[in-house]
Amino acid sequence: MGMAAPTYWTADMLRALPDDGNRYELVNGELLVSPSPRFLHQRLVGRLYFAVEMYLRTQLAGEALTAPADISWGDENVLTQPDVFVVPPLARNTERWEELRHLLLIAEVLSPSTARNDRFVKRPEYQRRGVPMVWLVEGDERYVEIWTPEAIFPVIERERLVWQPDGAREAFTLDLAELFGAA
Repeated sequence: MGMAAPTYWTADMLRALPDDGNRYELVNGELLVSPSPRFLHQRLVGRLYFAVEMYLRTQLAGEALTAPADISWGDENVLTQPDVFVVPPLARNTERWEELRHLLLIAEVLSPSTARNDRFVKRPEYQRRGVPMVWLVEGDERYVEIWTPEAIFPVIERERLVWQPDGAREAFTLDLAELFGAA
């Protein structure tokens, strides 16, 4: 007995799906479906976004944004929704998500339902696209995996995040105790 041929999704097919409360993403034709995030996930996304955005306002080195955002690098086979991401200063003039070609930072907060996709599907795509810094935030275990484009394995950080994008006068520093708090 033969197996059914897999469906290779496109961004247009994904955009045609109903708004049913799930998060739909696409990486190299593979449809990724996630349920609504947990409370802890949203708390960490909010704290991380706020810290990064406050830093960027003083440095004028980009702008922090959060999902939903159809990040595709103009590729019809990719459409991701990073939890927190930073666009360069000139991207403020971008009108459409598919025009965005360069991100300075992506942070994904891992949840039981998203960890596999965030770690093993989306993260390699971010590296392939040359995102200079990718943070995978493990809230339950209170650490962050730090990935760069050339990394084969992550740096595991349990104390603080440090990041200095091009054009910034000083580095962003966030104590993980502050991020995780009484999460």
